[in-house]
Amino acid sequence: MHDIPTGLIHHPYAAPAGFSAPQPGVFKASTVIFPSTAAMRARDWKSRAGYTYGLHGTPTTFMLEERLCTLEGGLQCLLVPSGLAAIANVGLALLRTGDEVLIPDNAYGPNKALAASELAAWGIAHACYDPMNPADLRARMTPRTRLVWMEVPGSVTMEFPDLRALVDAAHAGGAVAALDNTWGAGIAFCPFDFGVDISVHALTKYPSGGGDVLMGSIITRDEALHLRIKGTHMRLGLGVGANDAEAVLRALPSLDLRYRAQDRAARHLARWLRSRGEIVAVLHPALDGAPGHAHWRDACGTADAAAGLFSVVFHERHAPADVDRFCDSLRLFKLGYSWGGPISLVVPYDVPSMRHADVAAWPHRGTLVRFSVGLEAVEDLQADLDAALAAL
Repeated sequence: MHDIPTGLIHHPYAAPAGFSAPQPGVFKASTVIFPSTAAMRARDWKSRAGYTYGLHGTPTTFMLEERLCTLEGGLQCLLVPSGLAAIANVGLALLRTGDEVLIPDNAYGPNKALAASELAAWGIAHACYDPMNPADLRARMTPRTRLVWMEVPGSVTMEFPDLRALVDAAHAGGAVAALDNTWGAGIAFCPFDFGVDISVHALTKYPSGGGDVLMGSIITRDEALHLRIKGTHMRLGLGVGANDAEAVLRALPSLDLRYRAQDRAARHLARWLRSRGEIVAVLHPALDGAPGHAHWRDACGTADAAAGLFSVVFHERHAPADVDRFCDSLRLFKLGYSWGGPISLVVPYDVPSMRHADVAAWPHRGTLVRFSVGLEAVEDLQADLDAALAAL
């Protein structure tokens, strides 16, 4: 070829096969090149046997999907731009006008907000249930209930439910059981051992580990259910960037080490905070007496894993403004949402405004603060908390 642009675009050189390195290659594509029209017509976007278009998968995303299936014990995986996108994708795939979805009252707030806004506008009903009372879930099931969400534990108030009993109640009512497994991260327990149909995971948290990637996954074991969700995934045009997939692939080998290190530090700080007079409750499922501790022990005792997340309730003598001053006084714990990254985080919450009093009464009157423990030295984090408590 004599024309330089054409020669650069259609250059005949191809790198030889056989290159291998610790990290997989990054493949970026919208267009995928087919060797022939026969191959183009034969390939199916629903199958990982070949490539059709960037949104339907590249070697990079296929590899991440397979490793996430190994992590959580599933057979099929879809990648989406965030954990909330995973929740939305499931709801849009499984719910139609006239259907109903049930959500635990302590669930991730945007899940409830999605149901109350977009789903409600499309004629899909929702209700909240008490996750610590499987009988309440059974009582709220109706012939219209098609989907039941579960979250283990509650992402702010940290109650750990009887997951198997909730799944059994959902299945007895003919509904699909979907679990937000972000806290467990595939380390604490295998969600499918408890009979869940769908596990969604905010890869933004522990799998990414850097606080710099937004991504979610939807993992199943049932092919028909997977294809139903995948059809909606395709029609919504959901996809993730190759460099984001690379970042999660790079972080996965250290996931277990990071998760357990943050777990150990969080337990140390939670036990220490139990001794402080400013605190009336420490909400950490691995601590004796915490809500659902027995269920945590049954589900995660073998793995002895409990993430790096816990909450405390301040004595009611400390007004919300005092608690805000405590949070502002922290130096290593930064004010910020999310968790699972290397930097410790803190957020104060107004729990009564987040819960429905007619579902289950919140037993505390003081202000709740949630901590996400990062990878700093635990002695430094404890000193930071000690100094901020003195500021009260």
